[in-house]
Amino acid sequence: MRAIVRKLLFLWAGLLVSPIFHSANAAAPACQEKSFEGNRYVLCTVDPQKDDLRLFWKNSDGEPFRRFPRLARTIADSGKSLVFALNAGMYHTDFSPLGLYVEDGEELQPANIAPYSGKDRPVPNFYKNPNGVFYVDKEKAGIVATKNFLKSGIKPLYATQSGPMLVIDNKLNPILIKGSKERTRRSGVGVCTEGKISFAISTDNMNFYDFARLFKDELRCPNALFLDGGGGAGFYSPDLKRSDFSWHGGYGPFFGLIK
Repeated sequence: MRAIVRKLLFLWAGLLVSPIFHSANAAAPACQEKSFEGNRYVLCTVDPQKDDLRLFWKNSDGEPFRRFPRLARTIADSGKSLVFALNAGMYHTDFSPLGLYVEDGEELQPANIAPYSGKDRPVPNFYKNPNGVFYVDKEKAGIVATKNFLKSGIKPLYATQSGPMLVIDNKLNPILIKGSKERTRRSGVGVCTEGKISFAISTDNMNFYDFARLFKDELRCPNALFLDGGGGAGFYSPDLKRSDFSWHGGYGPFFGLIK
């Protein structure tokens, strides 16, 4: 009788512990809201060896998606779901990429290595040196300066060009100014510890220097790339109840994590 009671107690205790055990070992959400040195961010982590991260620009009719709900509906129609998305760098008024763009192994837009020709005007972010390329191939992700990428012979599955680079070989880009008053919302991407990809979208306005330090000192990314800022820093996450709207008529290409 005592043996039966002990067995029942053991099973009962197991039922109590089991949900806690499984909860503790459940996969962390792809995106979380966090703070670093008083500034708020949404941070999303992707493992390129396991997760299905893609780039999206146009629908089956050849029209730019432009808005997150349109992309989400297209993914849903294919029987999958859009876990999160953000715009994948800067774009022209027709929503085409400003620089190199590779989707499913096909180069749809060539690299932009032309110098900025504007006189007596501030240099746009894309043209600040060095700008860089974020790429994903079948095994890994990387971020390299655009000129080095073009010399490398890398044949990516996905790639997008933007600028400036924020972190270069574990060092902050020297053009970034500590204490700069140029503050706005920003988005960026880094390739970090164990080759994982970290996306960051700031909730608060901040300068380039502080944004770059997030990638270098908090996320431990040897290389990181600025994507966009201000109203161009769009983000989508059903879990976080975010689906940003662009007052510019839409966004250019998107990063999207598919499940």
